[in-house]
Amino acid sequence: MAEVLIAGGGIAGVATALAVARSGHRVLVLERNAEFTELGAGIQLGPNAFRALDRLGVGEQVQAGAVMVEALSLMDGVTGQRITQLPLTGEFRERFGYPYAVVHRIDLYSVLLAACRSHKAIELRTDAPVRDYRCDGKEVSVTLASGEVVRGDALIGADGIRSTIRAQMLGDGEPRVSGHTIYRSVVPMESVPDRLRWNTVTLWAAPKHHFVHYPIAGGKFLNLAATIDNAATEVVSGRPVDRDLVLATFAHLPATARDFLHLGQEWRTWVLCDRDPVRRWNDGRVVLLGDAAHPMLQYAAQGACMALEDAVCLGDLLAEGDSDFTAVFERFTAERAERTGWVQEISRAIGEQVYHPAGVAAEERNASLGAHTLTDLLDLVDRLYREPVPSTR
Repeated sequence: MAEVLIAGGGIAGVATALAVARSGHRVLVLERNAEFTELGAGIQLGPNAFRALDRLGVGEQVQAGAVMVEALSLMDGVTGQRITQLPLTGEFRERFGYPYAVVHRIDLYSVLLAACRSHKAIELRTDAPVRDYRCDGKEVSVTLASGEVVRGDALIGADGIRSTIRAQMLGDGEPRVSGHTIYRSVVPMESVPDRLRWNTVTLWAAPKHHFVHYPIAGGKFLNLAATIDNAATEVVSGRPVDRDLVLATFAHLPATARDFLHLGQEWRTWVLCDRDPVRRWNDGRVVLLGDAAHPMLQYAAQGACMALEDAVCLGDLLAEGDSDFTAVFERFTAERAERTGWVQEISRAIGEQVYHPAGVAAEERNASLGAHTLTDLLDLVDRLYREPVPSTR
């Protein structure tokens, strides 16, 4: 039984810890912060995420706290008219075998963390930021910020978009600042009037703006997320922002969309970042996954889903019994890089071509998507939600 070190205790880190432990190895998760927790609010989980969660043994628990939304609705943020809608029951469930749901981020995380805490082969350690690593061919040693050295047979970098492990491995600098600023707020559902309690993920698309809302936390809260392409260059993460600024920024949206926006009382802002796809995530007995390997914009709602797929894929490869971590990590990168790179690229494209176009481009979007049948829409998302790799090897 090998000892596998994981840098980072977010969703990617704890999901991977669970997958690696279930493959027969001991795991030590090194989390930089003083506690294991997750920031953020709503998160969308497609069928591919629930398929992965089932493989990790926690699918039912996550579904129990999720909201099974009825549809994905795309609205014209200028005219207020619906462009298209994808129902998430019936044919959708038949094709993909799993639901599409929305959860509070901490609800997903808490289930994964509890599973790790109950697994005898997983150790969770806080206040342990990894400063650097050394791989000598036989083992990996990591130096913590305190100067302590921790040794293991392999190291997995699941330490996010500003990964310390990636910085040493690839040296490719800071993430790309997208220029898009997002404002987020969470509203108790008891303060939402009945007419606005929509059980859908609804997106209002307008020139250089879009606004998304959906219920989370078992329907106890309403998640609001409004984004503007304002050419922002400064990295911002979770900064409180004045409510009046948010309302003024999106004042041109249709009346119903503004009704949703006015529900938000406390807002925070982020400037979105990602990276270009790369094909190399491994360095001997060290490998990257999740946002450390392939950070993406949120527009395909697949960041966490890709991290869950990563965890299951790596767990499957390790379960085959190959004790050569270098070879396993090379296979993992080869299996995952094409798919995750494609999702990184379509996440950018969706923002440009679907959510933010203006004038003639917006009219063409409306005409094209509005003419799609249900089968057409299912075909559009088929590659995203269908099983990317065999579920058993």
